[in-house]
Amino acid sequence: MLPLSAVLLVDDDPTTNFLNRRLLRCLAVQPEVLVASNGLAALKLLQDRCHQATDCTCPTLVLLDMNMPVMSGMEFLETFVKVQLPVAQRQGIVIVLLTTTLLERDLARLRQLPVVEVLHKPLTEQAITNIIASYFGESHLKSYAGGESVQ
Repeated sequence: MLPLSAVLLVDDDPTTNFLNRRLLRCLAVQPEVLVASNGLAALKLLQDRCHQATDCTCPTLVLLDMNMPVMSGMEFLETFVKVQLPVAQRQGIVIVLLTTTLLERDLARLRQLPVVEVLHKPLTEQAITNIIASYFGESHLKSYAGGESVQ
């Protein structure tokens, strides 16, 4: 299992980022949650935080929107594979694509890129729980006893 050091939300919609942050908080996911409003800002953030092979501030989970201004999710992925990052850091980053629509031609392109899953928006409690448990282990999820519904 990979360590879950930080989560990077990449979406141009502040409401989506707010809801996804809240969902992570309600699931008691402990790592830092970072936000980038487009793919270019996300790449800069990754380069800044993942420049050393032992850097524990590098986000290990990226929740990436497909349709954004400046740089789309697809453009981010195509650039990400070319960016100079230490191999250990690059291999430790789990990228999940979030989208409302996906064309067949996009699916073919995605098969060549480092995406572990494609999920339809909105992100649900079950979907993020499955992602974290599958790639980072259930120890990163704590039962939320506060009674607040995340649905």
